[in-house]
Amino acid sequence: MTDNEAFWNELDSYRIEPDAAPELRRRATRYQGALVDKESSRELLAEGIRRLAEIQDALYAHSQHGLLIILQAMDTAGKDGAIKHIMSGLNPQGVTVTSFKQPSAQELSHDFLWRHYHALPPRGRIGIHNRSHYENVLVSRVHPSILLNENLPHVQSVNDVTPAFWKRRFKMIRQFESIVTRSGTHIIKFHLHISKAEQKRRLLERIDDPHKNWKFSPADVVERRHWDAYIDAYEQAIEATSTKHSPWYVIPADDKWYARLAMAAIIYRYATSLDLSYPTLDQGAMAALRDARAELLAEED
Repeated sequence: MTDNEAFWNELDSYRIEPDAAPELRRRATRYQGALVDKESSRELLAEGIRRLAEIQDALYAHSQHGLLIILQAMDTAGKDGAIKHIMSGLNPQGVTVTSFKQPSAQELSHDFLWRHYHALPPRGRIGIHNRSHYENVLVSRVHPSILLNENLPHVQSVNDVTPAFWKRRFKMIRQFESIVTRSGTHIIKFHLHISKAEQKRRLLERIDDPHKNWKFSPADVVERRHWDAYIDAYEQAIEATSTKHSPWYVIPADDKWYARLAMAAIIYRYATSLDLSYPTLDQGAMAALRDARAELLAEED
């Protein structure tokens, strides 16, 4: 996308190293660099999408690796827009987007990871989880009464939801993601980091603009009242689950144009590191190609 080393170093600063505290309250939510601007980002993003399309084609042909992109954020942070813009140039047959809603009765009868395992992309494909298994340590952390719907052993009331309970869940998530990556599906996790002031502006825009009314949900305002609790939950979840094989990136999201560019660049660089190649044919298959070519050329037009 660009050979500017400083740009790539800037992206590296968004990666949360294992066991490192993300310190979300101290992290910028708006792009503060000077390496790109809104105008130049359009050209860079277009180039990044073109290259991603090439990688996707090789990923499908290679068929030994899958790529799972996880998006988590506060409401209005721009997850849907990021999916639309970054994946716009890819082959839709090779991309699956799953938006997780409230679990069904069947899903609640299994462990909290069950439905997410079923939504993993096959090898050769890209999967995007718009919200994910992390809702079970974010929303459930802020509203622990939700856990009572899971009919868990040893959780009869919210008083049973102790720090040890969350520690076990984090361990389960790390184990789940380790199994997934060892099976050939690589994971990149993004937290789109939006400020409370910018969320307020976007919510008001959805209320005031008739063309955006459909985007507004009163529940967004209700959840906004728990802003600090969500920040705490995100910090603990990210610190506990950012690993070498499935890292978290905290992306400044107040500027949508920059968030999209940063995500596309990180996905591109990660995908290129897989060293994908098109399959090579053995001698028998090559001979069959030559025979087929000779037959086609011999046909009369």
